[in-house]
Amino acid sequence: MRMLSSLAIAMALTVPMLAQAADAPQPGTGKSVVIVPGSFVDGSGWRVVHDILIHKGYKVTVVHQGHENLAADVAEAREVLEQQVGPVVLVGHSSGGGVISIAGDRDKVKSLVYVSALQPEAGENMAQLIGSMPAPSDDIKQSRDGHLFFDRARFNADFAADLTTNRTDFMAASQVPATTALFGGTVWAAAWHKKPTYAVVSTEDRALSPDLQRWMYKRAGSKVTEIKASHSVYISQPEAVAKVIEDAASVIK
Repeated sequence: MRMLSSLAIAMALTVPMLAQAADAPQPGTGKSVVIVPGSFVDGSGWRVVHDILIHKGYKVTVVHQGHENLAADVAEAREVLEQQVGPVVLVGHSSGGGVISIAGDRDKVKSLVYVSALQPEAGENMAQLIGSMPAPSDDIKQSRDGHLFFDRARFNADFAADLTTNRTDFMAASQVPATTALFGGTVWAAAWHKKPTYAVVSTEDRALSPDLQRWMYKRAGSKVTEIKASHSVYISQPEAVAKVIEDAASVIK
């Protein structure tokens, strides 16, 4: 009985230690991931992708974007990039793709990842691209002062249909407005000409045309991964999105 009791105590002590070891982050890779969220949402939706990557040894930072104009958003991304030590994978979602196309023109940025994102050429603007192949929905509402909102009543159906309504109801209520100035700003650099680029097409996207995504990514020569998901693919399919980011990091020596 004493032996059984001692064995039970030993197992009780060992199992939590093994669980902690399994959950422990991997040694640092020396590589950083900087994520630029898109319009109408904040960075909190990237929490699971963040957690996956940091447990594999990456340093992950999410940029706060004001979405007032393109130059300001690029400046905010560059400020975060300046804080990074070592090589960087720069990730953009939605309008964040326009931002990383410019901000990624830095030596420390080694690869780019476009997640259901716009990927403009220098001299283009994001509104021009969206107008060339309109999305399946038309849910963007404009206020008198030029601010843009996603229709709250359509947020679940057209922005994140693969998420529960209790989550999308809050996302709709707490959304971050963008501006016509952001989408109308002319892009002055296209870093994807110089860097390895990876891209995620959300095949069920109703906020940004999947065909437009495919066309942009083909033009840029990006390595494309198609995922059956909404525009909020990074929330509904975080493991798949994290895998694409890891692939982009793997080209960094």
